[in-house]
Amino acid sequence: MDPRETDEPREREKASGPHSLHRRRKRLSISIRPMEIDDLAQVFHLGERLFTAEDVPNLYRTWDEHEVVDLFHSDPELCLVAEEGERIVGFAMGTTVTKSRSAWKYGHLVWLGVDPEYQGTGVAEKLFHALLELMLEDGVRILIVDTEADNYAAIKFFRKMGFSHPQEHIYLAMNLDNLRQRLGARKTLSKEMAKRHS
Repeated sequence: MDPRETDEPREREKASGPHSLHRRRKRLSISIRPMEIDDLAQVFHLGERLFTAEDVPNLYRTWDEHEVVDLFHSDPELCLVAEEGERIVGFAMGTTVTKSRSAWKYGHLVWLGVDPEYQGTGVAEKLFHALLELMLEDGVRILIVDTEADNYAAIKFFRKMGFSHPQEHIYLAMNLDNLRQRLGARKTLSKEMAKRHS
């Protein structure tokens, strides 16, 4: 594709003032479809841009290729992508949980991500509603989602989608790489001391 084709409309949008997002929303042709195996690389790379350790250091789930592949293989029917043309601009990945001795089936929206260029254009809503429909068809009685307590945009979005009764959980983190380095330095020091005394 000629780069001028993609840059020219963006420049017109920037120049069109505060209502450009509203105008762009009307022009978007976003389709939601089931994720396919060939989508995994694009989804993974988009998630890498969205879920970084710097932005969400206490995220208790890690965004890595195993997370994406495992969810896709365990619940492919609950993995969706949003695309404009051939470009994947968002994704939703969920799972269901059944507990022993309970007739209730729980749904969990594990990941919802939208390319920053498309945030605020309704892509997340489309993904969420498509996943919600699948959860309803699957007999889910309660749908849960989690986010960081200070992710106000996500909390506002999920409240808008109908979630309520937020529960606060505390997640503590330990950086094992730092611990490994400290322990490694101690072991090296201990070996040096042992050599000197022998």
